[in-house]
Amino acid sequence: MKISGAHQDSFIATPDPAIVCVLLYGPDQGLVGERARKLSAAVVDSPDDPFRVVEMTGANLKADPARLLDEAQAMAFGGGRRLLKLRDVGDAVSKTLREFLQVATAADALLVVEAAELGPRSSLRKLCESEKNAASIACYSDDTGSLARVIGETLSAHNLRPSRDAMAYLADSLGSDRSVTRGELEKLALYMGGPGTVELDDAKAAIGDSAATALDNISLSAGSGDRAGLDKALTRAFGEGSHPVQILRAVARHFLRLHLAAGLVTGGKNPDQAMKSLKPPVMFMQADRFRAQLQRWRPANLSQALDILSEAEMDCKTTGMPVEAICSRALMRIAQAARR
Repeated sequence: MKISGAHQDSFIATPDPAIVCVLLYGPDQGLVGERARKLSAAVVDSPDDPFRVVEMTGANLKADPARLLDEAQAMAFGGGRRLLKLRDVGDAVSKTLREFLQVATAADALLVVEAAELGPRSSLRKLCESEKNAASIACYSDDTGSLARVIGETLSAHNLRPSRDAMAYLADSLGSDRSVTRGELEKLALYMGGPGTVELDDAKAAIGDSAATALDNISLSAGSGDRAGLDKALTRAFGEGSHPVQILRAVARHFLRLHLAAGLVTGGKNPDQAMKSLKPPVMFMQADRFRAQLQRWRPANLSQALDILSEAEMDCKTTGMPVEAICSRALMRIAQAARR
């Protein structure tokens, strides 16, 4: 079965006992790992228990396909359900996993499979989505809502509360990988040294901003029609591990700010007043390019750009096409529109 949306967290916290296999896959490998650990905690008290936990890789399974069922049906010393962890796999294990699902029962161990991004045509993904005793959970980069929750819950564990501007900065700087997000927030908590309010300057001082700077360069280049600069910024971002969905969302936030500012200008404010009214306000070093884009883009054109970005994100998640190509093509379309 396919577990999606709001049901994912509740399923992971309390897995259906009839499910013998859970496939976790997607571009956010930090989220894949985090959910695998939560599933493990729902089955065993200690993930290092040698009597109840077995770890395997795709290579192990290829060398000995029968081991999967043998381990699943083995009795744990001291009792309790066993946990099998299977990593580094792809469609090559589909046949072995199908045979396992045909004979496995609820009394057997829970198998947690961790995989990278799998397209809609993936045989492994289709198998776990269609079988009644298996579950498939996609792990995509955090959207605005889930990222805000992660930031809030991680900081609140340290009795910290981000200000509005700090939250906006953190949302722009984080989100491509759940483990990186958690790690950066833990670093911020260590920087703060105790409970209180996290201000914008605190967030800037503690959180590495290289990713945010790269995304800013992409957004500004696309909005300015600078195709050469956009191509260079995209190449760098992809090389540093930024996911196309994260990039598309960052550019969408930039164009939403342009749209808000354009509305303020239509309402009677001059461009500088409109830029200062944004929360957070446009940074000084970006003011000239933002102002130029505000004068270049009309509200109707900004709406069209936002539609392109939304469609591209949906294509990244549903078509199975190369996501970097989808992202690059959409941004180049926007850059071309800026030159007209």
